[in-house]
Amino acid sequence: MIHGRIPSVNGLFRQCVQTFLCTNQPECLSYLQTRGLRKHVLSPSYEGVQFPERNKLKFMEKVPPYPAGMRPPKMQKNLKFMRGPELVHTDFIHGQYGIVAQAPGRLVHGHYEMLRLTIGRKIDASRMFAIWRIDPPWQPVTKKGQGKRMGGGKGAIDHYVTPVKHGRVILEIGGRCEFEEVKPILKEVIGKLPFKAIGVSQQMLDEMRIKERELEASNINPYTLKYVIRNNMGKSHLWISPNDRKYFGKHR
Repeated sequence: MIHGRIPSVNGLFRQCVQTFLCTNQPECLSYLQTRGLRKHVLSPSYEGVQFPERNKLKFMEKVPPYPAGMRPPKMQKNLKFMRGPELVHTDFIHGQYGIVAQAPGRLVHGHYEMLRLTIGRKIDASRMFAIWRIDPPWQPVTKKGQGKRMGGGKGAIDHYVTPVKHGRVILEIGGRCEFEEVKPILKEVIGKLPFKAIGVSQQMLDEMRIKERELEASNINPYTLKYVIRNNMGKSHLWISPNDRKYFGKHR
């Protein structure tokens, strides 16, 4: 048996020859030169990616256009535009990445500019794109002047907002890129939004919905909030809000 440090290349060749020559001596040690097998990861294929006409987010108007001679109409708060789940714009058109709202809220023109400028600086327009999934500001918000007395009718229009529901897709980012490349960009702009939101891919979004359905199906406790409200347990109809009676504690 050979002990000590590993011999040189000439020594290895000599020992291999001796091993083949003295096959009847079990004490001879053979050296087999091997190397590690490399596992090459194939690069992802972007054959199905379709680029829009414009790769960057377009500018959104601060005030909606009205016909000439038309007085801009005023509007009430209409919180129904924010309450409840989003039923239409819940999936990505291009099936890649984007921002999804997790709570109701309103977007003003400053939020649009923050998203447009930040994402426009971060993405590589030669192989990436970003598109809006929400409308420009359209709902008027009125405000009276500082120190003005009560009465005198509704105040003048101060600015316009866009109401957003829970589960609404705000924007999409895609192209020849991976989610790990887009994730820090989404994380930066999400922290500046006026409501809770997440940056996800279409695959992550589908997995979240499957997990939610599985948790609801595997629940063995019959006394859920939905059961309690429907059966008016504890006279809950006297003290819960109409919104909770409709959505059972969700989409607040």
